[in-house]
Amino acid sequence: MDAAQFEKSLASVLSWWDEAGVETPALAPAKPKKRAPIKRENLQSAKPAAPRAAPDAPPPTDDAFAKAAADIAAKCKTLADLKAAVESFNAGGLSDAARGAVFSRGNSAADVMIIGEAPGAPEDAAGKPFIGPSGQLLDRIFASIGLGEDSLYMTNVVNWRPPNNRKPNESEIALCLPIIKRHIALAKPKLIVLVGGVSMAALTGQKGITKTRGSWETLEIEGAAIPALITYHPAYLLRQPHLKRDVWRDMLSLKARIAQL
Repeated sequence: MDAAQFEKSLASVLSWWDEAGVETPALAPAKPKKRAPIKRENLQSAKPAAPRAAPDAPPPTDDAFAKAAADIAAKCKTLADLKAAVESFNAGGLSDAARGAVFSRGNSAADVMIIGEAPGAPEDAAGKPFIGPSGQLLDRIFASIGLGEDSLYMTNVVNWRPPNNRKPNESEIALCLPIIKRHIALAKPKLIVLVGGVSMAALTGQKGITKTRGSWETLEIEGAAIPALITYHPAYLLRQPHLKRDVWRDMLSLKARIAQL
């Protein structure tokens, strides 16, 4: 039975029901939906879905950056080589957040090397360590025992300002550790002053500067044994000025060691 015959039969049945008093809904027969014919050319032109692109390579890990830093530091034969290598080094998020590397200030041939923790905002802007308020205090502290910029060589464990001026974290210190050790080896200081708990922990492994402040430790750097004095960071002294007398004792201890050279 085709569609026309079906509609004729249905109309006859509904008419008979209507005459018999049966209420019938006004229903129209549903028309079948016609599918669009599939053309052969559509099948032939259909292309397989493009394969998904391979995911991007994962970013380097902290260990990878630390290894790269160790590699470039080991290859440097002079302080000029190391400075150039550090200034062009990609330290990941650490260097991305800073204006540039902060390498050193003072006389690289000096007997005394000062090592802090990391640059702050003024140091990041100028590219030199210890030039902000805490650096100015540090200059006055060493001037009290007759040591000026020509008698000192200053740097930090970390060469880039950490984001938001925070303290460097363990991975950032680990990244920069081979650089500062090579820095010490090339500078060949006779004495080192570690200012602050970060530089103390990084180079001696000790914790708690209030217990170790004023003590002398020996740093083994590429076969050289270098005496190192531990003292407070000048930024800490700006917050705790009553501790300046403890640092004065440390300076007298340093002055006595210098006299023995």
